[in-house]
Formats: sequence, C-alpha cells, structure tokens
Amino acid sequence: MLCEQPRECQTFPQTEEGPKYFSFVPSLPPMQTMFSNNLSLIPLKNLRFLSQFNHLCTKTLLPSDPLPHSQSQDPANGPSSHFSKKIDDFPMKISAEAQSHLEVISKEGVLDTLLSHKLDPKSALKFFKGVERRRGFVKTVDVLCLLVHILASSPDTYGVLRNLLNNYVFADSSPTVRVLVEELVACAVRYNFESDSRVFNYLLNAYVRANKITDAVECFRLILKHDVVPWVSFMNILLTTLVRRNMISDAYSLYDEMVQRKMYGDCFTLYVLMRACLKEGKIEEAEMYFSRAKGRGLELDAAAYSIVIQAACRRPNSNSACELLKEMKKLGWVPSEGTYNSVIAACAKQGNLVDALRLKDEMVSSGVPLNIIVVTNLIKGHCEQGNVDSALQLFEEAVKVGVTPDMVTFSVLIDWCSKTGNMEKAFELYSQMKLMAIQPNVYIVNSLLKGFRKQHFLESAYMVLDEAIEHGIATVVTYNILLCWLGEQGMVNEARHLWDKMISTGITPSLISYNNMILCHCKRGCMDDACSVKNDILNSGLKLNAFTYTLLIDGFFKKGDANHAFGMFDQMVAANIAPSDFTFNVVISGLCKVGRVSETKDMLNNFLKQGFIPSSVTYNSIIDGFVKQGAIDLAQSTYREMCESGISPNVITCTSLINGLCRSRKFDVALRMYNDMKIMGLELDITAYSVLIDGFCKVQDMEGACKFFSELLEVGLVPNSVVYNSMISGFVNVNNMEAALNFHKKMVENNVPCDLQTYTTLINGLLKEGKLNFASDLYSEMLSKGIIPDTFMYNVMVSGLCNQGQLEKGSKILKEMDGNNITPTVLIYNTLIAGYFREENPQEAFRLHDEMLDKGLMPDDTTYDILVNGKLNKSYAHARA
Repeated sequence: MLCEQPRECQTFPQTEEGPKYFSFVPSLPPMQTMFSNNLSLIPLKNLRFLSQFNHLCTKTLLPSDPLPHSQSQDPANGPSSHFSKKIDDFPMKISAEAQSHLEVISKEGVLDTLLSHKLDPKSALKFFKGVERRRGFVKTVDVLCLLVHILASSPDTYGVLRNLLNNYVFADSSPTVRVLVEELVACAVRYNFESDSRVFNYLLNAYVRANKITDAVECFRLILKHDVVPWVSFMNILLTTLVRRNMISDAYSLYDEMVQRKMYGDCFTLYVLMRACLKEGKIEEAEMYFSRAKGRGLELDAAAYSIVIQAACRRPNSNSACELLKEMKKLGWVPSEGTYNSVIAACAKQGNLVDALRLKDEMVSSGVPLNIIVVTNLIKGHCEQGNVDSALQLFEEAVKVGVTPDMVTFSVLIDWCSKTGNMEKAFELYSQMKLMAIQPNVYIVNSLLKGFRKQHFLESAYMVLDEAIEHGIATVVTYNILLCWLGEQGMVNEARHLWDKMISTGITPSLISYNNMILCHCKRGCMDDACSVKNDILNSGLKLNAFTYTLLIDGFFKKGDANHAFGMFDQMVAANIAPSDFTFNVVISGLCKVGRVSETKDMLNNFLKQGFIPSSVTYNSIIDGFVKQGAIDLAQSTYREMCESGISPNVITCTSLINGLCRSRKFDVALRMYNDMKIMGLELDITAYSVLIDGFCKVQDMEGACKFFSELLEVGLVPNSVVYNSMISGFVNVNNMEAALNFHKKMVENNVPCDLQTYTTLINGLLKEGKLNFASDLYSEMLSKGIIPDTFMYNVMVSGLCNQGQLEKGSKILKEMDGNNITPTVLIYNTLIAGYFREENPQEAFRLHDEMLDKGLMPDDTTYDILVNGKLNKSYAHARA
C-alpha cells in the first residue's frame, strides 16, 4: 500500500527553466511571428495540420498554467481561427528552421495526452512511442512515471512495463533511485492511480538485472518505507545476488527489515540465508534460520533439509545429521546422492563407521548407486581407525561392483599403506593407478618415498623419484625426503649425487635441503664439510635458522668437541637467532655425551633465565648421563627433581633408570620402578623389556628373565635381536645350551635376524661343551649370511678349538684372519702358543712367537710366562675372553 504523498513531492519548485528534475526544450515564438515573413511559402494542407497541434507547440507551460485540454477549441477564439482566415487567401511554404521547431513538443502536452489515454494503456503506449521518436523530445521522470502507472493498470501491458523499466534503469542518464521512487509515489497520488506494488517490484528487479546492486538495496528500503510489500520472488533474487557478490551482511540486514514487518519469505528465502551462513562458516546461524522457519510452520521441502544437513555435517555433528536425515525421510522426502554423501562423510570423519556403513547400505537399497565419494570417505574412516585392511577390502569390493577409483581414493590408500609399513601394497596400488591412466601426483609420490624411507627400501625410492622427475612432478619437498633419509644415514656420496640431480632439473634447494646436507656431514663426523655447507647457505641468500645451528652444535658434541659446539652456540646468539627448546636440549644432551653431566645443572638454570621450559627430554638426557657414569644415586635424585617440577616421566625415563638400577644390581628398586610404570599407565616398549630381561640374564636369574619374556609376548610386542641375544647369552652362562639353541631356533622361525653377537655366544657355548661339529655348522651358517667375524669371534674360536685340542683348526683360523686383513690379538697367539706347549711342540710355539713379533705385536707378561712355564694362566685367559 502506498503511503500519503509528502507535501514537498506534490508540487515542483518554479525556475526560469521550468520545474526541478526535468529537462525542457526552449519555448517557441508565437506562430504569427514565426511565419510573418514566410506565410506565402506554407502550403494550405500544412496550415491545416498545424491547427490540430497548436496546444502542443505554442509555449512551455508551468504546472500552475491551465492544462492544454482546458483551452478553448473554438476556431474563433484561438490562433487556429487566425490561420483559418488566411488559408484561402494564398498558398504558403515553411522554412527548414520552422519545420524543426514544429517537431519539438512540450512536456505538458505529452502529460496531458497520456492522461487522456489513462484508461487505454495500449493507446497511451502508442502515443508515447510516436512522441519518443521526435527530435528534441526528452523523456522526463514525471512523463515516465505517468506512463508506468498507466501500463501497470492492465495485465496486457505488464511485459511492456517491465521492459520499459529495465531499459530505463540500464541507461546511464537515469536519475537516482530515490528520485525515481519518490516520483512514482507522488505521481500515483497526483493522478489518482490505485496503488500497485507491481510497479515498484518491477523497478527493484530492474536494478538487480542492471547489476546496480547498491541501488537495488536502496530501492528495497525505499519501497519498504512507503509500505510497499516486495514480492517474495524478487526479494529472493536480490538476496541471492547479494550473497553471490559477498554482500552477505546486506542480505542479512534486508531480511531483518522484512522480518520486522512480519514478512518471512518462502523456502527459497530460507535456502539463500542458510547458504549465506555456510559460505561464511556460520554453521549455528544456518541451523537457527532453519529452526525458526520450522517453528513458524513453514512447510519445509527436501532442499531445506538438505542444506541444514550439510550444515550439521560441517561441524561435524554426525548424530544431528542422522536425526535430520531420518526426519526428512519421515516427511516423505527422498535424500539426494549429495545428502547421503555428506552424512556418510561426517560419520566417517567422527569415527562413527557403524552409521556410515548403515547409511551406505540404505542409500544403495533406495536406488542411489554407490559412488566413489562414499567409498573414499569410508576408506578414510577405516584408515583413521587404524584398520587399513578393512579399507583395502572395501576398495576391492567397490571396484568389483563397478565403482571407478579416482586420484583421491588412491592417495588415501597409498598414504596409509605407507604409514603402516605395507609398502608392497602401496606400490601395487601405485602401479594399478598408472595402468588406469591416472597419473600419480606429487602427494602420492611423497607418501611412497616416506614409506620407503621407513622400510629402508632405497632402490625402490630412487625408482619412484626417477618417474616423478620424468613426469615433471618432483618438487623440492620430494628431494628433501630422500636427502633427509640419506642425511640420517650419513650417506654423503649418495646425498651429493642426489643434490646434483636436483640442481640439474632446475629445482632450487631450500633451507631444509641445505640442513639435510649438514645433517649428513655431521653424521659422518665431517664437521669441516658441514660448516662449508653453512657458508653455502649464506652465499645463496638464504638465512640460517635455529635448526641449522642446532645441527652443527649437535655434530660437534657427538664428535666430543664441546668447545666448538659452544662456539657455534655463541655464533647463533650473536646472529640474533633465538635458540629453540630443541637447541637447549641438544646442549644439555651434548654435555652428557662428553661426560660433563655435573655441569648440566648450572647450564639448565642459565637456560631457564632465557625462557627455556624443560621437558622430559631434558631430564632424560641428564638421567641417562648419570646412568652411563654409574652414578645411579644422582640419576634417581634427578628423577625426583623432575617429578617435583611437574614434569611427568615417560617410558624412556623409566627405562633408563631401570637400566641403571639393573647395572647396580638394585633389582628390587628396578622392579618397583617397573610397577610404578604400570601405575602411571605407561606401556612398556620393547626397549624397556629388553633392559629388564638383560638385567636378570646378567645375574643368571633366568626364571625372572623368562617371566618378562613371556609378558612381552602377551602384550603383543615382538622380540628383537637384542632380546633374543640376552636370553641366549643368559642360558649359555648357566650352561643350558639346549635352551639357548631353542631361542636361536625361535629367531629363525620368526624371521628375526641373527647377528654376529648371536653366533659368537652360541659358538662359544658349543665349543665349551666340546660340540665342535655344531659350532662349525653355525660358523658356516654365519659366513653364508655374509656376517664377517670380528676379533672377539676369532678369539672365541681359537680359544675353544685349542681347549678341545684342535690346534690345527685353531691355526687355520689364524690364517683366515690374515686373509680377511684382521690382525690377531696377543691373546690369540698366547692361546695357540700355550696349546702347542701342551702338545709338546715347542718349535711351533716359538715360531708363533716370532711371527707375532714380525707382525708388530708386543708379547705381554703372559706370553713370557707361557714360554717359561709352558702353559697359559686360566684366569688370564678367562679375563681376556
């Protein structure tokens, strides 16, 4: 409904040029004057034509002048009477200048003629089009508004009305929206038109179509001000446009203004508002609009439910999404494929796989085919719960029913297979996707490289890298994965080769690349080369960071060079690079490595003043340092200080202490620590069990060792070589070779690699028992596996053979050592010399003495004692073994 017209809009201020807001043509001179010198040139028929339009051409009228249609049409009273008297007297011609003036028409004449066609919109439109083509005619606001109201009075001209407003608003010369709206209101009042909201709604839509959104917003507010109700469809179009142009706050504001007038829109209005909220990440607001619409009794459709379900899924709140989905189905709406996808994804993301799988089956049973989006989300859910096998099974089932995997699906599976160490399956999937013409991206390549790095499959990693380089997808991150791997292994030559390859492919090394090279040199103890790389960083224009300096500090400490380590720390501080907690921990750990554990307390207090916050890593280094020095009391004191500081010990802390306690034969305290770990909820790892088992084996308490070995198996841990070697050594020391050999058999069955220590311990035990054949078989087995004996192993072999009177075989071992470029020890020569004296072969004994001298070995007191007394002191031999 139109409000009452404001007083200032009912009349127009007068000026010399005419009413305000309008453009006018100049007033014409009186016809008598205009034709005074040319009447003889005007044909009779033209004068008759002019007499019909004298009310349009005589002069410009102001609103206060009488309207043209009120003038007398009596020929005797007007200008036409004058011309009529002259028509028969002579023929007349009109000049070109006069003709152009005759084409100009006044605004008042147009208004008057339009009003005369008020009840015939088509006729009014026809007249307007004719006038509009005349030269000099200016389409003024009041003329337009009058025509608009006339056209709005008939359904036959609604389309014309809409096009008229569209064209007018598109024109750059149109007045401001406020002028146009106010004149439309004033015009309706002035000429007694019934108020019709159509006019204003068409105008609103015209501004939107013309992409004049700011004007559209102002138009919306102006028509609301005049109590015109915007049509819901046009309001929705405006709101949609605002949201698309990110004018979302304006959309909210306009809707609030409508709500104040109890106008809430329809379901589409709700869609627009909820999507605007989702676009801004305002999930709760989207749900609020939905709840309010539902509370008002708006009949919500499937689309409304789909959007609010998406909102719930974005939280994600899978329970709410499932409830809304159930409610939607009760109302008879069939969820779309996209809705099912969203809810299943939300359930999988929250680990609610039961509902996710149920919804998958429900979707398929309702006729919606299984799609790759659902499959991928379910695969993600299984993987994030650590159930990669179920994810792989689901993948195979989906492929069988015709679902084609995409890049994302393969990425998820390859990444998780790589993380869990199943590199065989990861590479199989990698090959499968290539056969399907899906080119792996750099994310997949990097996942594979990380997996190969964990499994130490360097050859496979290089193959994948070469393919990535060939397809141009390798990045500096790709190279850094391998550089870090080579750096950790100290494989300098390989790292340099990879560096050259990276440079040759046009990839610029990052600071991480340089840091990996520094790590590689530090691992090899080549600190000069590491410092050279540091200089290369500066020359490249990159800036050193805390990690660069920390690697160098750690490298110097590991080499035992504390002075250079602290010198590097001072350089770091001088360069205004703040040490990180990692740096402080490396310094503390470094002091412990070089045996300066007693200095750590003062150093720690100094670091605390610089803002360092100690962690379990800090205290673990100090505790382990004291343990290695045999200062178990100081280690326990540090442990108590750690707990009093509010820092919770971890498995490494307790394992280090248990190790020290076992070394100090404090098994009762070690067992208390073991029980404390369980009370604290700490799960013992393989290292912790290894320390306990080794401690009990060393004191020959094999019952206790077996108890922890069984517990290790019960908790699902897999014994490693260290654990098996402790058990084997323990049983050998108690002369139980049968049990020792059984543990060796278990190692082989469980594919646990036997190392040199394993074979040395077993062969020593077998030789002591005189089981030379078994010992020889194990030795051959060891050599077949490529394990090279060390000096200690040769000592064991020679000593064992000599004790069994096998001097000839012992001598062969001596020759084998020469062949392997291993220098025999004085103990080996002493053992053989003593053996030959026992066999009453002093010549061979003295020959071995001379051979020992020739090899640069200095005989010890035991050697001379043997040569004098003819035998080897057993206590000496046992001590050296």
